Amino acid sequence: MQINDLFNILHNSIESQNNGKKISLKDMAQSLGISMRTYQDWKLGRAKPQAAAAVIKMLGKLDDDEIIRAVRKINKLEE
Repeated sequence: MQINDLFNILHNSIESQNNGKKISLKDMAQSLGISMRTYQDWKLGRAKPQAAAAVIKMLGKLDDDEIIRAVRKINKLEE
């Protein structure tokens, strides 16, 4: 699996969670605090942030409940 596959899966999952409402690259990038160009490059596989692969691999080592706990903790740090 390529990094761009991960970003596409996550982008589509977020859209599904919002009842299928499409989310533009610009809006997603803004919500992540990055430029639209950077996000577009990630989604198209032109740039490959190495940290993303490491984070996904680490989450993959956790059971489902622990993934939820970890992500909620991360989200609280952003508030």
